[in-house]
Amino acid sequence: MDYSKIISKKAEALKPSGIRKYFDIAASMDNVVSLGVGEPDFRTPWVVRREAIKTLERGKTVYTANAGLIKLREEISRYTAEKTGVTYDPAAEIIVTVGGSEAIDLTVRSIVEPGDEVIIIEPSFVCYKPIVELTGGVPVIIETRVEDSFKLKAEALKEKITPKTKLLILPYPNNPTGAVMTKENLEPIAEVLKGTDVMVLTDEIYAELTYDHVHTSIISLPGMAERCIYVNGFSKAFAMTGWRLGYMCGPREILKQALKIHQFGIMSSPTVSQYAAIEALRSCSEDVENMRDEYDMRRRYLVDAFNKLGLPCFMPQGAFYVFPSIKPTGLTSDEFCEKLLYSKRVAVVPGNAFGECGEGYLRISYAYSRRHLEIAIEKIAEFLEELKK
Repeated sequence: MDYSKIISKKAEALKPSGIRKYFDIAASMDNVVSLGVGEPDFRTPWVVRREAIKTLERGKTVYTANAGLIKLREEISRYTAEKTGVTYDPAAEIIVTVGGSEAIDLTVRSIVEPGDEVIIIEPSFVCYKPIVELTGGVPVIIETRVEDSFKLKAEALKEKITPKTKLLILPYPNNPTGAVMTKENLEPIAEVLKGTDVMVLTDEIYAELTYDHVHTSIISLPGMAERCIYVNGFSKAFAMTGWRLGYMCGPREILKQALKIHQFGIMSSPTVSQYAAIEALRSCSEDVENMRDEYDMRRRYLVDAFNKLGLPCFMPQGAFYVFPSIKPTGLTSDEFCEKLLYSKRVAVVPGNAFGECGEGYLRISYAYSRRHLEIAIEKIAEFLEELKK
């Protein structure tokens, strides 16, 4: 068969994730130190695992309501109100999804039609642009700069809004830069959006992993909750990546449409994971705080180490990544990553995987033990010395 006549042209046009390239290579090599995957090295808290075991023992393994267990939605509503000051109706304004990724996909597919423009902040997580392209939407990129601490500036947003703009994707705390938007940063953004019909997808999966100050959600600002879809989940803060559980909150009119797509594509999120997540929200605030404190120490260690190596490194304020510049080496991001992997068996992610403006940078995760990070830094130091010869 001639599969070129069968395969979707939109699917064929998608580029593979830039995160995976070097880890596919690393998987075929021995003794590789990997600093690339955005996955906590902590175990899921025991009380959460215990609740999952009890759920299995009780035989609670049937489908839940499409939108998720009502008890979980009630806990999400309580938790979100506690963190942001905004209360969502568990019955109509919350959907439990298969990770935050599904919530992002549902938001875009519920709002964006062919030709609609979607503003995407870069550098940012790799899924936004492909999802928009699959819907027939038009990605409109705003590049952020280290000089602005990788924050979205109101004037840059205003310049990009047109009559075709349908959605702004606001990814803070940011993957890969670790940048955050404070209340003072968000207020001018909210002012620009007033009087428009532009919706906001606020991806706050790293909200609980914010350092040096309390996280502020844009939904907490006057008039913003009604134009926002709030996305969060359990993967990062609760060390529950493999449980595949996230959620979206927003206006019932939009979530009504998202729920239909979820019904046909997914049915419902994993039942055992949902029961476990209820316990996570009720009992794990201390565990989250302890993990955040450990990430904070690793963050400071890596930033200091890269600066001492002559690779300028922005101090991240959220998530668990650093984004050092490798421009002093004269290598491109891909060249640096490939040479480092083959010569020193250290795997990192090129910055351009997160947008063209990420060229000249690396994304390095500190969701690894301190010893793991120290070994990697030693090898990177050796690599840099060898480049000088």
